[in-house]
Amino acid sequence: MTRMARDHVYINGLRVMVLIGVLPHERQAPQPIQIDVDVEVDLVRAGRSDDLHDTVNYGAMCDAIADLARGSSDLLLERLAHRVAECALGFPGVELAHVTITKLHPPIDEELSSTAVRITRRQSDVTNRDNASPTHRAVVALGSNLGDRVSHLQFAMSQLENIGHVVAESLVYETGPVGGPDDQGAYLNMVAVIETDLDPYALLRRLNMIEADELRERVVHWGPRTLDLDIIFYDDISITDDHLTIPHPRWNQRRFVLAPLADVAPDRCPSGWEDTAPTGQVYKRGALSHLT
Repeated sequence: MTRMARDHVYINGLRVMVLIGVLPHERQAPQPIQIDVDVEVDLVRAGRSDDLHDTVNYGAMCDAIADLARGSSDLLLERLAHRVAECALGFPGVELAHVTITKLHPPIDEELSSTAVRITRRQSDVTNRDNASPTHRAVVALGSNLGDRVSHLQFAMSQLENIGHVVAESLVYETGPVGGPDDQGAYLNMVAVIETDLDPYALLRRLNMIEADELRERVVHWGPRTLDLDIIFYDDISITDDHLTIPHPRWNQRRFVLAPLADVAPDRCPSGWEDTAPTGQVYKRGALSHLT
């Protein structure tokens, strides 16, 4: 059967600053991209009625796509293009979406103006796809020794739910400080396991934003802080660069990490850690929800 010819609505030249790319420097700052969208939709009724409800509101679609792109942290243009197509296909009446995403300043030594990908997605690609997004499991350590320590940890846990699904949280442990100034107070430490579709660098960036919301200051190395969030593990990958190290350095030497880690992921703890990890001052305090 010959496919019936459709009408088109275009969004051309939408430029947005987006975090996109696989190179380390591309994971640190947004770069400009251009998004062009061509959606196929039957506009016969709109042509007869002159009613906005009978067509695609390209203003609303433009806003939705721009918001999606600005909040993204995808590695590949292909991934972002797919998600933009899904967004466009979510509008009533849209049957087909052609999406082109152009990287305006590609990190290539050769002289060229841009690079781009173009994809086409149909409603069937959306309705028949596996609705579960690819997820990764990350282990995050939380600590606080300034101000209302319980409140800082509670805020962090609520924010972790916004960037993934918290599948486990440890008890809270009060520990003496390790390293740094001698006069700083005791820490409250815990560990959370989350499932997230963020890549490791995007996750680190979101954790830094949560710390900033709690007025975290990085003035003294290993100094006191309102909130400290560290990625201990991310799936089973290893990363070592100037911006991120996974597994976290010295995690297996720190009792204030190992004790709560044993609550939620004992298989991650090295054998005999109770005898080999530095002792320090550790007190089990119970579930975060029970602390005041």
